[in-house]
Amino acid sequence: MNAATDRDFEAAAAAFAATVIGGHIDPEVERLIAQAGALRDQPDKALPLLERARALAPKHPVPLIAIYRFHFYGHALEQARAAGEDALAIARAALGPDFGDVVPTEEATRGDAAVRFYLFTLKGLAYLNLRLGALDEARLMLGELRRLDPKDHLGGGLLSHVLARHEAGHTTSLVDGPV
Repeated sequence: MNAATDRDFEAAAAAFAATVIGGHIDPEVERLIAQAGALRDQPDKALPLLERARALAPKHPVPLIAIYRFHFYGHALEQARAAGEDALAIARAALGPDFGDVVPTEEATRGDAAVRFYLFTLKGLAYLNLRLGALDEARLMLGELRRLDPKDHLGGGLLSHVLARHEAGHTTSLVDGPV
């Protein structure tokens, strides 16, 4: 992921929180996340604070995203993937059991907070699976992203291209750095 993708993902998460789950987050959760951020050079002290924040707000995306970012930027990609899977489950629950039966409208893909959060999370998980060499999982997620975002508003096509080039033998490594 890159800085622009991070900002898009965070904006989608904030909108998701505000419109789908009421947006309110306990000030104690915010304080714990801020405290963990101040301790980012001491991961053994920061992670317990993030985990406490998550325990206080288990269905809210903000502490989950903080944990995802902690692991992602700490190069603990397996743990980042687990946090991403939790985020996907939260988004899926908010969207309801029938989400995806019909492809979201272009308007929903561009502007519905829950849809965008789900799609950005799906893209992030596809990226992590590529990085981890879990190509079957990446392929499934990219296929689902392509199906739900056929006009590629979120840029999943680039990851599909990376995977296709790798599988065709045109590149020896998958995504080495931020996309």
